[in-house]
Formats: sequence, C-alpha cells, structure tokens
Amino acid sequence: MKKVAVIMGSDSDFPIVEGAISTLRDYCVPFEVHVFSAHRTPEQAKEFSSNARDNGFGVIIAAAGKAAHLAGALAANTTLPVIGIPVKSSTLDGLDALLSTVQMPSGIPVATVAIDGAANAALLAVEILAVTDAELAEKLATSRRKASEKVLSKNYDIENKYNCII
Repeated sequence: MKKVAVIMGSDSDFPIVEGAISTLRDYCVPFEVHVFSAHRTPEQAKEFSSNARDNGFGVIIAAAGKAAHLAGALAANTTLPVIGIPVKSSTLDGLDALLSTVQMPSGIPVATVAIDGAANAALLAVEILAVTDAELAEKLATSRRKASEKVLSKNYDIENKYNCII
C-alpha cells in the first residue's frame, strides 16, 4: 500500500494535523509526518515532494496557516495528489489560509478541505488510495454504513421522543 505524507508548515499546526493522523491510523494506512515550510525550508519541501512518488507515497496532505503556500509549493514539484488543510490562525480565522490553498493556478491543482479539516483530508487521501485497494475501499464502505446507522438511530430516538401523532 502506498504511504500518505502529512506535512505541516510549522509544529504549531500539529494539534490540527493530529486529526489526520488519527484517521489514517483508524484505516491502517501507513504515513509519515514532517515539518517543512514553503518559505523557511523551500529546498527541503521541494526535495521531499519531488521524490515522494519514488519514496512510496501515493498522496500528500499539507497543512498550513496564514499565507498557506505549502500545499501549492509541494504540488508544484510532484504529480501526486496534494490535499491542503488551511489552518485557522489568529489573524483572519483561517480565511487567508483557505484562499491561499484553494486559489491555485491552472495546471497545479490542490484539493482543499475545510479550515482545520484534517480528518476529511485523511479520508480523502484514503479514498484516493482505495481506488486501487479493494480492502481499503471496503473499510470506507463499512465506515459509511456505521455512520449512517448511527444517524438513523438518533433519528429514531428523536422521532419517538418528540413526534406527536394525532
């Protein structure tokens, strides 16, 4: 199975990135976690993304706040799918990071999840890997069934508690 790279622009992003790590562990997907900055360590970020495919990666997740150029910088140097997690900062509540991540130029796509949406970034990475991995696809289907059953159970409880048939 291909690995997922989880890259954060700063170790201060780790509390958000933990959601992706936890989700990847839940699906038993191998991953590596690194700190590379598009601005402070551009050579290392470029080297990592340029060699990611040869190093066994199938997807890269990049989390960054403020200017949030990390996902784009990584995507510029690989043809692997890159998923950006815009991280909420104290300045503009993450809107700056969201716009910096989602507004990529034509030809260098970055899939972007919600602000602080690390779990969804990991789920998207799992879905990408599941295209060629039937076992992973079944884990996803099972997870979706369980989530559906949980919502329907809550619906049943609410209906029985509050609905009044006359």
